[in-house]
Amino acid sequence: MEFLPVVVVFGLYFSSIPIAFALFAATLVYFTFINTGSPVDLILQRFITSTASFPLLAIPFFIMAGSIMNYAGISSKLMKMADVLTGHMTGGLAQVNVVLSTLMGGVSGSANADAAMQCKILVPEMEKRGYSRGFSAAITAASSAIAPVIPPGINLIIYALIAQVSVGKIFLAGYVPGLIMCLSLMVAVTIISKKRGYKPSREKKATVGEVLSQIKESSWALFLPFGIILGLRFGMFTPTEAGAIAVLFCTLVGFFVYRELKIEHFSTILKDTIYGTSSVVLIIVAASVFGYYMSWERIPQNIASLLLDITDSKIMMLMLINILFLVLGMFLEGGAALIILAPLLVPVVVQLGVDPVHFGLIAIVNIMIGGVTPPFGSMMFTTCSITEVPIIDFIKESIPFIIALLIALLIITYVPGLVMFLPNLIY
Repeated sequence: MEFLPVVVVFGLYFSSIPIAFALFAATLVYFTFINTGSPVDLILQRFITSTASFPLLAIPFFIMAGSIMNYAGISSKLMKMADVLTGHMTGGLAQVNVVLSTLMGGVSGSANADAAMQCKILVPEMEKRGYSRGFSAAITAASSAIAPVIPPGINLIIYALIAQVSVGKIFLAGYVPGLIMCLSLMVAVTIISKKRGYKPSREKKATVGEVLSQIKESSWALFLPFGIILGLRFGMFTPTEAGAIAVLFCTLVGFFVYRELKIEHFSTILKDTIYGTSSVVLIIVAASVFGYYMSWERIPQNIASLLLDITDSKIMMLMLINILFLVLGMFLEGGAALIILAPLLVPVVVQLGVDPVHFGLIAIVNIMIGGVTPPFGSMMFTTCSITEVPIIDFIKESIPFIIALLIALLIITYVPGLVMFLPNLIY
């Protein structure tokens, strides 16, 4: 009976009930019908007190900063930077697509926002240059998986709150995995483009002068992620204050440097922020309530013991966890999978000697790959709905990119020194 709420969560979720309400309803079932010795008021108290978290304020700030990017001209400057760096390569615009997601990850941190922006800006241009619409949508969705891995990704903050690890450390740990994903997708693009004859977007490689000129023009946008990391490392501000500074920085750059941000844009920016924040925070709070039930029944400890009974090999355990994340990622929304599974699995991997910061990146990369795969991949739906590409065409074109991301996942999983290099160096 103690596992009944878990069954209720999945039952409600697959009945199209939003995950936040499914988590809350399952906890209510437990404390109403199973654990009748505890007052139901405890759930409501837990629900309310979970919102009284200062670190949670970082989420709306970073969501707002990402929204301001698109109106402030920062996104367009980053696209020019990506074109200067990779436009001369085979499959030029597809390479630009991948690099732009990597650059945007450092400022927006949202996969769906990145996918939506590139669908509107890059996909039409790719079609004009002879790329198939299915290929364009597939590489846009696959490359958007990079954005939340590079700081200040919202999932990085959520995991830091769940696993009680340093936000600064997990931010630093995100850079190398993001670059590995970027390189793996660029190799896949090169192979496919050579077979199909997709041409570069630039006739020749940019000169050193052009690169330096574009770096200067894009420097304000490029400075943001490094400024956040340095500020966190040297104790100049907390993660929440970093989010507020990011909003102020993007606003000032949009108004006074690039001069593309207008007062009338702020009504849309505020709506984007409210919608994005409400959905994320509601899930986090509901998960906190659900975590109260799991702690009461010692479910994380029981699952840790069960998994350790299966194998005490770190290599095999990480493989099993990767498979678990990938399978659930096909059915669960990424944030929901992270919030449900992380509290269960962190005690297991810590007992095997895996750094929780390293595990956080493994988990986040997993759920980002899940966002590209059917049947419930959120980036898949975002790109297909905007570009009007049939799901079946998207699936056919996305297979090489999913394979490339899985190769990157294996490197991130089994070469921890790459992931932990920057956190160990700086901290």
